[in-house]
Amino acid sequence: MTLEQFFFKYPRGALAFSGGVDSAYLLWAGIQTGAEIRPCFVKTAFQPRFELEDGKKLCEQLGVQMTVIEYDVLSDSQIAANPAGRCYLCKRRLLSIMKEWAAAEGLPLLLDGTNASDDTGDRPGMRALRELEVRSPLRECGLTKERIRELSREAGLFTWDKPSYACLATRIPCGRPISPKDLERVERGEELLGKMGFRDFRLRLTEGGGKLQVLEHQIPLVQERRADILAALKTDFSELTLDLQPRIPTD
Repeated sequence: MTLEQFFFKYPRGALAFSGGVDSAYLLWAGIQTGAEIRPCFVKTAFQPRFELEDGKKLCEQLGVQMTVIEYDVLSDSQIAANPAGRCYLCKRRLLSIMKEWAAAEGLPLLLDGTNASDDTGDRPGMRALRELEVRSPLRECGLTKERIRELSREAGLFTWDKPSYACLATRIPCGRPISPKDLERVERGEELLGKMGFRDFRLRLTEGGGKLQVLEHQIPLVQERRADILAALKTDFSELTLDLQPRIPTD
């Protein structure tokens, strides 16, 4: 099945939209076929500001309205406790919110950007997708991450080379309760590091401060900007370490 065939068969639906590579391309493809695909972004404290900004920018370029639903994810005590199954709990809650919105809008399907490169066996939240009957056209049509990037580039989408991104909650060790303060300082730290030229990195909380994980080719940049990094992050992180095991790109 091709995406064109999918959207011919299912011409109306809501899209769980993140502003990332996959959901951006899926939205573009749906629009190209003439389907009515309405993107929905659930804004929580787990997403950095740039994700919402990227989502708005793309929708403006494509001439489609994005619905933004604000949700206080930390009001859910189970999610805030940050147990081993937090990703499932969070994914199911956010998808449920979007599915309820879609039903209220008369949209028969909820779609998401899971692609053929994603491991359907152990990807966090995959069980939630199955339980809530969320359709994943990119995966169903056999489109891999690499191919989606190629097609996105050909389509002129600025998201084509955007690094994969995991929510801010993943920076907090499992079992450590998630607080707004910790999420805010991680977001501030990663924003500052991004301005220094780091890409596809993570700033993870540790018991004494933070640990920076970067791609192998950017380790020299850490050494070069060491003083700048310490000065920029000292307010939020009393201690900073560098993971000597390079971060492996996620796609």
